[in-house]
Amino acid sequence: MGIVKPERLRTGDVIGIISPASSPDDLSKIDKGVSYLEKLGYRVEVGKNVGKQRGYLAGTDEERLSDLHEMFKNKNIKAIFTLRGGYGSTRLLNKIDYKIIRNNPKIFVGHSDINALQLAFYTKCELITFSGPMVAVDFQDEIDPFTEEFFWRVITSNKKIGKIQNPKGEKFFVLSKGKTQGKILGGNLTLLTSLMGTEYFPQLKGSILVLEDINEEPYRIDRMLNQLKLAKVFEQISGVILGDFINCYEHDPDKKTLTLNEVILDYFGKMKMPVLYNVRYGHVKEKITFPFGVKCSLNSSNSSIEILDSAVK
Repeated sequence: MGIVKPERLRTGDVIGIISPASSPDDLSKIDKGVSYLEKLGYRVEVGKNVGKQRGYLAGTDEERLSDLHEMFKNKNIKAIFTLRGGYGSTRLLNKIDYKIIRNNPKIFVGHSDINALQLAFYTKCELITFSGPMVAVDFQDEIDPFTEEFFWRVITSNKKIGKIQNPKGEKFFVLSKGKTQGKILGGNLTLLTSLMGTEYFPQLKGSILVLEDINEEPYRIDRMLNQLKLAKVFEQISGVILGDFINCYEHDPDKKTLTLNEVILDYFGKMKMPVLYNVRYGHVKEKITFPFGVKCSLNSSNSSIEILDSAVK
């Protein structure tokens, strides 16, 4: 079994909308996101359980799982977009019928908590997925032009994606010099570490690890990075791309702490592989969409990231 590319999205195709983690705090965001997609010329089908809530979950595990399975089985659906992250994706991993995913490869989009599903799909099915914007987060309001252009190009064009740059020409920070190639994998640091020791944790040998997070204090970032180090993950990968770490600071001014950047430098400042920081990826309005599983070239000596293939066929 090799890497599986989904079919590219075309105008007029049907996009399925599901909520496998948490539900939007304001359900009107769903309609706004759907309206945006329809204005672009796509048809939209919303999962029958979308909008339900069970505590911090978007319905029961069975309801969220049903929508996931039905969207993959539905031959009319060409892409599946998630509404938001939050929490709940990992609860589905041991309940998913991966034969359904494998036999019906489709564009699957989301980030944050959704990364758990994407890494599981890669591990079990080698399906390329897209760590990018979400319907009730990025499409319900005025979408950032950089985010919009990059995202739609990645999922609609079967041409090589090519070089990646930050919006507005903002520079990447070089933490360790070098040059390498490898498949892009990773995503949200909290979700990645939550999969360790499970059958859903991806084989990372030779990969380029991309990481980001939100609302984690420096000691928590430290603890998770140390977990990756102790598990010898950093001995397996070939390079690192560090995205945005939003609101990751100590909020108590009287508490002794390391800064986020001190923690980052402790782990990545002396690595014997290329490491780039300040890459616009994660919980930010202006964001790069990373296709998990696609081969990438990382050259921190000249601060370049290049995706060497298309992500769709």
